[in-house]
Amino acid sequence: MAADHVPRIGRTAAPEPHAGGPALASRAARSTALFVGIALLMAGNGLQNTLLGVRAESEGFGSTVAGLVMAMNFVGFLAGSAVAPHFLRQVGHVRVFAALASAGSSVVLVQAVWVNPLVWGAGRFLWGMCFAALIVVAETWLNELATNENRGRMLARYMVITMGAIATGQFMVALADTNGFTLFAVVSVLVSLALVPMSLSASANPPVVVPERVGLRTLLHTAPTGVVVAFLVGGALGSISGIGAVYAASRGLSPIQVAAFVAAPMIGSLFGQLPLGRLSDRVPRRIVMVLAASIAAAACLMMLALDERSIAGIAVMGVMGAFAYPIYSLAVAQTNDWLRDSQRAGASAVLVRMNGVGATVGPICAAIGMSLTLNAFYFVMAVSHVAVAVFVAGRMLLVAGPTVSEQGRFHPIPARASTAVAALLRRRR
Repeated sequence: MAADHVPRIGRTAAPEPHAGGPALASRAARSTALFVGIALLMAGNGLQNTLLGVRAESEGFGSTVAGLVMAMNFVGFLAGSAVAPHFLRQVGHVRVFAALASAGSSVVLVQAVWVNPLVWGAGRFLWGMCFAALIVVAETWLNELATNENRGRMLARYMVITMGAIATGQFMVALADTNGFTLFAVVSVLVSLALVPMSLSASANPPVVVPERVGLRTLLHTAPTGVVVAFLVGGALGSISGIGAVYAASRGLSPIQVAAFVAAPMIGSLFGQLPLGRLSDRVPRRIVMVLAASIAAAACLMMLALDERSIAGIAVMGVMGAFAYPIYSLAVAQTNDWLRDSQRAGASAVLVRMNGVGATVGPICAAIGMSLTLNAFYFVMAVSHVAVAVFVAGRMLLVAGPTVSEQGRFHPIPARASTAVAALLRRRR
């Protein structure tokens, strides 16, 4: 499919030479360095999520307060995604990345010094803002390195590295005592080290893509399935990453057991994305969405009867992730099937916001429910997935969708990707 002309914003002068010079001149070397930096950043984020959840439980925050604290990360992510393009146009990519990596690294250390719900809530908000802007910069650089021939592979590698690094970071919680300073320092070091390969791998001022604006009301009228599903699956996945560690610690799991519990869904997602995506390219996509949501909901309900420490419990959490995480990518693909190519980046921005809103609401609802019964953690996720299945099935009965031949290709997208990743779906002329 031919891409529309994409206007560019920023300096009109020719792009500056690559910061890495001849040593990193080749596209392959630069992309490798960029992926290494992304992996370090994601590992730091994964470790921080697990560490704060376990520490909040040991400090006696309570599930409701801990849930509110952890949810502030998603609020900050939404804010950071909104302001990042302005900073990039005014200051430039390298400076923004360096400043926010340093700021995010400092926020982590502040949380180690002042263990207080208010301080941690503010810290989670600031980290979310920094992390969102860092992801926007990374994805902009990634798009600059992509060509028409390799952009599909680049997007798949990005998804695998992102989810794999987050899961790896979560297991790092076993490196030291969660009640000490060391793990906070490890997070800070990982985030700071991410600055080195990422700054050396990309140009100083790549173009900023200006998408055609698509409003929420317009998208609800044109492709409501994607909007509603993005919100609902955001609530479910936000509960896992936002308060999963708090729940597991409340059940008495050790730090390494907590890591295995929250990492299992992400590891499972690595095995579910491509098979479900390829299936959705061969059959009506909404059928695959109903199937995935139904299996994810069943897995959540099965966990009510299983011990989270057991191999069976970890395996079921992995199955849940294998079917739950691809739903967002399916929602994006389903939305794109109804839109012009020029509208897709703008629509992606709407879906990112709706997913972020859901990721904020989900952990808060789970946390409030957990003050009554810990099983509310699973109920919120199960209800979210059942709602996805029911809504999509209802739309299938009411509105005929595109035929399989009219559907576009599926692309795996990380749940916490920014709007900049939409540019990877566009072919250059």
